Amino acid sequence: MVKVALLVRLEARPGKVAEVEEFLRGGLPLVKAEPDTTAWFALRIGPQSFGIFDAFDSDLGLQAHMTGQVAAALMERAGELFSTPPQIERVEVLAAKLPEAAEEEEF
Repeated sequence: MVKVALLVRLEARPGKVAEVEEFLRGGLPLVKAEPDTTAWFALRIGPQSFGIFDAFDSDLGLQAHMTGQVAAALMERAGELFSTPPQIERVEVLAAKLPEAAEEEEF
């Protein structure tokens, strides 16, 4: 069950909107390789405003994500892409609806 999440707010530098979009789309393969990241969304909120929402079953999953490749890339490129540092908030998930895992067929 999803219990904790991160809400990250990002504001693109002028002229960097397309690069921010590309950067966020490029994060998907990295996140897919994180077994403890239950859900991950890259969001466009406004003309230059973006966000990331990712959810985890436990604090251990959250911590693994925070020390993973996506977080490292975000911090590495923050000064280049964003007008302000990323605003990262840890949030508690009160309720969630996620797709059920497909059950394996028995042979």
